[in-house]
Amino acid sequence: MRNIDLLIKPASGMCNMNCKYCFYADVGECRDVKNYGFMNEQTQENIVKKALTATEEYCAFGFQGGEPTLAGLAFYRRQVELEKKYNINNVYVVNSIQTNGYAIDEEWARFLAENRFLVGLSLDGPREINDGLRKDRAGDGSYDNIMRTVGLFDRYGVQYNILTVVSKPVALNAKKVYRFFKKNNFRYLQFNECIDPFSNEKDDYSLRAEDYAKFLKEIFDEYYNDFKTNNYVSIRNLDNYVRMVYGERPESCGMCGYCTPYFLIEANGDVFPCDFYVLDRYYMGNINDKTYFELYNSDHLQQFVQESKYVMDKCRRCKWYRLCRGGCKRYREPFVNGKPGLNKFCEAFQAFFEYSYERMQDMVKTLSGARR
Repeated sequence: MRNIDLLIKPASGMCNMNCKYCFYADVGECRDVKNYGFMNEQTQENIVKKALTATEEYCAFGFQGGEPTLAGLAFYRRQVELEKKYNINNVYVVNSIQTNGYAIDEEWARFLAENRFLVGLSLDGPREINDGLRKDRAGDGSYDNIMRTVGLFDRYGVQYNILTVVSKPVALNAKKVYRFFKKNNFRYLQFNECIDPFSNEKDDYSLRAEDYAKFLKEIFDEYYNDFKTNNYVSIRNLDNYVRMVYGERPESCGMCGYCTPYFLIEANGDVFPCDFYVLDRYYMGNINDKTYFELYNSDHLQQFVQESKYVMDKCRRCKWYRLCRGGCKRYREPFVNGKPGLNKFCEAFQAFFEYSYERMQDMVKTLSGARR
């Protein structure tokens, strides 16, 4: 195989926080085994050995949870050693970890910097917004711990970006959130839409299409203005839309118009095609007794990809389909007659593209000139 992308859950769904909107807590409730515990050394070794002996050019090891730091720093020290041991093809290896930052200390920060881990740090904005939904197990807000971690990352030179869940409170305070990040010199941002549970039940933090439209417009205003004044801040989804206007392929799987699966590996070695769908019906096999080639060709993976390719007639006729492409399958739940429905943020995307498209074209012209 040419490239292999892995997303590994070494502590399964276990977490030292209790965020109200946690999508993985809902995933656990929808399967027979809610939590797979901690990954053992043999499974970890099989993951690394099989990946690095199978790929030819590039291998990405991503770690997520729950909270992946609960697996302990020794787990990641061993990960680095295993990568060195089994990289017989001398492929390019990338390590990344998504963390709430709650347990990071100086030893962690030093390790992440020295081993060039790219870190995604979860933070939903200033204290009054972040602490409303991102609480620890005692019910206290997480802001102080996260900002302490920011200080450690900056001191040790850890490469990190900020991941924000766009819940209703974030959507209604878009400019405030963006300017807070900019004030703190956070230059790489990722905004993920808040997901309702599979039951489709709503809560007071649930993201409505009209609120998301407002958020996208206001964030784009800030993003565009900073681009024009040579004070650019990277926002992953907006960067991808500009790439698409330019004629390039988006790097985000949810923007491709169909699923581009990776290998999601639970703590016991069970493999699934996506962290949104770690569900029994999409189980592909276990890495302890399967190869990546066998997993890639599993019937459940092929079914998963085929489901995502269905496009509703309303989408095909939409003037913005080239940019929206229907969106991520998870936001097209619940399925209708076994097929993905209309994206729950369809109206938000339509309003946003009408609002921003000409300015995205202007950005493309500027970037094209710079490339020449």
